[in-house]
This record gives sequence, structure tokens and C-alpha cells, in this order.
Amino acid sequence: MYAQHPGGSTAPDGRAAHLYPRVTSFRSRRSSLTQAQQEVWDRLWPTLGTQARFTEGPAPLLDAEAWFGRQAPVILEIGCGTGTSTLAMAQAEPDLDVVAVEVYRRGLAQLLGAMDREGVSNIRLVRGDGVDALEHMFGPASLTGVRVFFPDPWPKSRHHKRRLLKSDTIALIANRLRPGGVLHAATDHAGYAEQIAEAGDAEPLLLRTRPDGALPISTQRPTTKYEGKARHAGSPVTELIWVRRP
Repeated sequence: MYAQHPGGSTAPDGRAAHLYPRVTSFRSRRSSLTQAQQEVWDRLWPTLGTQARFTEGPAPLLDAEAWFGRQAPVILEIGCGTGTSTLAMAQAEPDLDVVAVEVYRRGLAQLLGAMDREGVSNIRLVRGDGVDALEHMFGPASLTGVRVFFPDPWPKSRHHKRRLLKSDTIALIANRLRPGGVLHAATDHAGYAEQIAEAGDAEPLLLRTRPDGALPISTQRPTTKYEGKARHAGSPVTELIWVRRP
């Protein structure tokens, strides 16, 4: 694995980690950690966390086998939030390794704390933009699965360019999936679901499928607090699943 950057304040080239050269899919937000969260962060982040790359030019890809200490299929989850789904699904699939990407430090700290309490060892954390991670940390056909649950819908038309799951990002995801690998997305925003479906179905490397036992990863998600509120408000959740063609 390339050199880690505890605390996530500096990128591998020494520039501030918040200086992204393009439009990103997340909102700027400042947050602080509680004392307990900071203690967990200081103790575990140097080993279990790293900063996403976002600079152009040659750089070593993530060595997942060295980071996890074993050879196993790798799943990338983009936008893990506080890690409720991440933790539960990793516990249910101990033979898979999960790399969870999140911009917000507090969410990552909460997941670190939960991993520590539950003794979960098959999750590693990346702070930064999921597209940067896809572009600079993983090579073609290196992932068994990519999960994107409830990405920011950016509902206003003028903000649609900020949406994560559009044709260019889906093409990048498809490139990073191995043959038979799975892209699993979920959203409670009807308009965004239509856009994701259209872009995914148009990607020639992907084939829409249904959740079944033949897939290499589980598509059974726990219901998070956010999802429960969405359902209570009458917003149906759309699950979208594709497999990478041979």
C-alpha cells in the first residue's frame, strides 16, 4: 500500500486534501470529533485509514492484499456515511474485503469506533472523493463489487452535474470491475433513479440483473435510519444492480 496520511489533512503530493481540480459530488461541511472519537481516530487511522489520491501522474495503486494482510475479493463502497450498512454487510461477508470511502471525517470516525467495538477486521477506510479513489487507487478489473447507497441526489437541475452516478463515472466503475463483478446502487430519489438506470443500461460493459444467489457479493442491505425516514416520508427506494460482462 502506498504511504498513508493520518488525519487526512494532506494528500500524497503534499497539497491540501480539499483542493479538488473538478466539480465534486459532495457538499462542503466542517465537523469536529468528540474526545472519544479522536482517541479512536489517533489509535486506528494510521493502520486502517488513508487519504484518497486526486493528482494526475504516475503513482502506485492501492495494494489491498498488503493492507488487509490477505488475498480476498475487494468491494469498494463509495459514500459510506457513518458506516451502518458497511459494518453489517462486512460482518455478513467475512471472506470479502471492503474499502469504504467517505469525505466526512466524523462519519469515518464513527465507523472506526464501531469496527473497534465489534472486532471487525475486513474494512479499510479512505477519506476523500470516490471518483479519485476509483481513478488513482484501483486498476482495471480489480474490484469484485462497487456499492453506492443513497448518493446525494442534488435535486435542483442546475446541480445535476454534481451527481456522482452519471455516464462517465459508471463507465469508470465498469472498467474497475472484474468480469462478473457487481455494481449495486440504491436511491430514494425517483429522478435520480431514472438517470442512474439510463446511464447504467447504456454502459456496454454492464448488464442489468436481479439480486440472486449467483452474484459474488450480497445485495441484502440493512435498513438505515436515513432509509427508514425516507420510507416513512413515502419515498420508495430503488435498487439497481448490474454485473460486468465477461
